Amino acid sequence: MEMVTILAFGLGGPEIALIIFALILLFGAKKIPELARGLGKGIREFKDASKDVRSEIEKAGDEANK
Repeated sequence: MEMVTILAFGLGGPEIALIIFALILLFGAKKIPELARGLGKGIREFKDASKDVRSEIEKAGDEANK
């Protein structure tokens, strides 16, 4: 799935390598894992919140149908 997303933007191996190199230059090798962890936590919180909203909407719909 991830590979399909990358290909959809027309990014190949050299482009991805250039992006990674630029990130290392900008943030430093020690800072990148911290940034990745923060991004992962943010994505996880967003997914959890969207699941909660979806379940609330489904509950409200089920109660309305009764």
